[in-house]
Amino acid sequence: MHGDDAKQTYPPLNTLKPVAENVWLVDGPLIRFGPPLLKMQFPTRMTLIRLKTGDAFIHSPTPLKPELRAEIERIAKPHWILAPNRLHYWWTPDWKAAFPAAEVYLAPRIKEQAGKRIDFPSLPLDRDSGYPWDGEIATISVAGRYMTEFDFFHRPSRTLILADLIENFEPDKLSIGMRLLARLGGCLAPDGGMPRDLRATFPNEKTELRKAIETMIGWNPERIIVAHGRWYESHGASELKRAFRWLLT
Repeated sequence: MHGDDAKQTYPPLNTLKPVAENVWLVDGPLIRFGPPLLKMQFPTRMTLIRLKTGDAFIHSPTPLKPELRAEIERIAKPHWILAPNRLHYWWTPDWKAAFPAAEVYLAPRIKEQAGKRIDFPSLPLDRDSGYPWDGEIATISVAGRYMTEFDFFHRPSRTLILADLIENFEPDKLSIGMRLLARLGGCLAPDGGMPRDLRATFPNEKTELRKAIETMIGWNPERIIVAHGRWYESHGASELKRAFRWLLT
């Protein structure tokens, strides 16, 4: 790993990190995303939840390195692989190839966007209940004009799992230019939030967005795992209220 990459990510990468009982995260590599002249580097993160059955729920998979695969196989059997929005699917085929018996669930528009990269059977994320993990994990959809994101709440550990609904980039991990972009985008830590370009895709859906956020607050999460930037280890409900004050007030 280059020095700059190490500074901008959350080493060690590609290894399980305990979050709470039966919940782990994996910090992955940097990706570049955005319009040509405003591309930002994003650290990536996946979440693994082990259900009471021993089955693993894999959210927003990062690269499956041999060492990571061995770690996972020691603690659980991957049963569900989830791509929670149209931007979080890239490494899903690698996981499906490694765990062919696992069921892949895809958020709307992924299959059309991925083309031949998703050439295996999958199931749709298209509702808020009726999934095999419902007993331990609640599901909620957040639908906007550009994309629909599915978010999840692990009830036993009170862990909320988001993808891009909140981003929280730490200033000391960014160049001066990227720090300015993150601040302008409304996602610079410690005041991370929903990126302003994503907010703009909810012009006619703000009532539904507000309902979804209020539902999440009502779950009273202790922690919030986000895919990009520092995640929130405590006071999850308060962080939601802070991050979405522009919507709730």
